[in-house]
Amino acid sequence: MISVVVPTLNEAENITKCIESIRLESHDIEIIIADGSSSDNTREIASEYPGVAVVESKRGRGIQMNTGASTASGDILLFLHADTTLEKGWSQSIRESLDENSIVGGAFTFAVDNPSWKYCLVEVWVKLRCKLCSLPYGDQAIFVRKSAFELIGRYKSIPLMEDVDLIERMKESGRIAILDKKAITSERRWSHKGLVKTAAINQITMLLYKFGVSPERLFRLYYR
Repeated sequence: MISVVVPTLNEAENITKCIESIRLESHDIEIIIADGSSSDNTREIASEYPGVAVVESKRGRGIQMNTGASTASGDILLFLHADTTLEKGWSQSIRESLDENSIVGGAFTFAVDNPSWKYCLVEVWVKLRCKLCSLPYGDQAIFVRKSAFELIGRYKSIPLMEDVDLIERMKESGRIAILDKKAITSERRWSHKGLVKTAAINQITMLLYKFGVSPERLFRLYYR
């Protein structure tokens, strides 16, 4: 069974599309909304769907995903951002990849919900990063065997880079699979500050993280 954990914070605009895309795949997939005290009606919208569990959590993406995972009954965990949808057939792709015992988890191929050529360049860059470094980010919908997730200590309670940190620890336990099915994410974070500026900030942040700058300091720099 697959348990999908969706961390939310004021995602009323996106949560309907996110939940319905999961339910289109199968009604047998567990959906857990881990909400970090939204001030809009995110929780109310999610609660209207039969079988969708809504849990309240302290704010922080890693903390929220751990809270959601702690209530999950599936033996496969999928962490999905609220502004992201997956190509149909994604659940079968996960199960097929995990038939290979050496694979501990993975993520999907990155895509943006805008066909513009400039976003196509971002998609190519992410594909290259994943091929060379086996390093998907959270917006690619990370999945992992629940047993492995617990064994490596779950997400760390850090304000930024929680996805990179988890992937690095997952790779110590087994191989990472990047599936051909796409995780189609909203362009909103790219369009907010501009694509070039956002891409530059992302790369500088990753570089500083690799040089040992703390996630707390990176968070202050990233969101200033």
